[in-house]
Amino acid sequence: MSRWVSLLRAGTALGILILATAQANAGGFAIREQSAYGQGTSFAGVAAGGAVSSMFWNPATLTQFKGIVSENDVTAILTHAQHTPQPGSTLAGAPFFFGGESNSGEMSWVPSGYTSYQLSPDLWLGLGINAPFGLSVSFQDPWAGRNYAGDTTVKTYNANPTIAWRVNDWFSIGVGVQAQYASIRQTSGLLPTPGSVVILDGKGWGFGATAGVTFTPWANTTIGLGWRSAINQDISGTLAVTPNTLPATRGSVETTINLPDIVSLGIRHRFDDRWTVMGTAEWSNWSRIGTVNINQLSGAPATITTTATNAVTLPLQYDDGWFFSAGVEYRWTERLTVRGGVGYEISPITDQVRTPRLPDNDRFWASVGLSWKIAPFAHFDLAYTHLFIKDPNVNISAASGNPSFNGSISYIGTVDAHSDMISGALVVRFDDLEPSVKKPFMK
Repeated sequence: MSRWVSLLRAGTALGILILATAQANAGGFAIREQSAYGQGTSFAGVAAGGAVSSMFWNPATLTQFKGIVSENDVTAILTHAQHTPQPGSTLAGAPFFFGGESNSGEMSWVPSGYTSYQLSPDLWLGLGINAPFGLSVSFQDPWAGRNYAGDTTVKTYNANPTIAWRVNDWFSIGVGVQAQYASIRQTSGLLPTPGSVVILDGKGWGFGATAGVTFTPWANTTIGLGWRSAINQDISGTLAVTPNTLPATRGSVETTINLPDIVSLGIRHRFDDRWTVMGTAEWSNWSRIGTVNINQLSGAPATITTTATNAVTLPLQYDDGWFFSAGVEYRWTERLTVRGGVGYEISPITDQVRTPRLPDNDRFWASVGLSWKIAPFAHFDLAYTHLFIKDPNVNISAASGNPSFNGSISYIGTVDAHSDMISGALVVRFDDLEPSVKKPFMK
């Protein structure tokens, strides 16, 4: 037993170290990869429970886990996005002849950690630490779309303390708060010439809530409904504009980014001791993001004058997003459980507003995963997912009406995109690991 105690303590310390040091970079603006267990079924049924990390989607799922349970997850995201300019792109033609970008995606690490603590037979506390939003892309300069996409990094760090109450054997509720720190650094080309850039650099805080319920209408069926509230992410920072001869706002600026509500509906049904099926439907209120206005500290818009004086904005103007998935789980042996799932995601980024900075599109998910019990008190979760992304088209021109068009430089292109994700988690029940741990929930 002492050998297991030492190993598990080391593993948990490693998870905490990852949480403390890894950058919350991701290949997309919203990061669904918050659970290795959930990823194994393309997140089917995750709002109905199955793992401590289900609290990310629904805090009421905490009531499914006795004792003191800790889960540390980390996901590697490998995104590929090859950009090819098409006829009509201003900088791809004479006299510039700028080319495309072989791959704007970067390998990213997404950490998360969760703890569930049962205070009494019907009351639980929980804590989730994760990175719900992020983006990490890199572009050479020059390239034909430089005026609409340059190196960009968005990071978020979210702490989510929760409390859950088991009302009775078939109904539980949970609530929580969110405190989220975000940083952003975004580079865009300005004039047609390399070296002319606009750099927005800022950071700030936002706050929100979580809530959810689980309902067990039959002994083997659980339905969960969870909500993560919208967050108005306040950002304070600086705006740098090169060349210095251009009249422009420079120095301190501020903005607010209206991040979405997310509502998740999950269902899990266990046929017998071996087979479980699950499903998910999820809605993301991305339409609230609109256009992000960059302002001076006085409240006046930040501006740049090239051929005309223009306010500095990020005209994102997304639609709402939808995600659907179905999965199955099979308990192969007492120690090994395998699972798989498929999903379909409707991107909030439409052809009308897409830019090469985030060339998102509808995609199919295909996932496999497993859980391996290494001791009575601990197990590993592993998962792999491939995303089949519908090849995005980008059309930023006067004719297209794309709100990002700057009035003089067009970019028209295609993108070859796909993504792979590998996730792992260590899950430990500490009161089973060390029986001397105080158990206030035990009588």
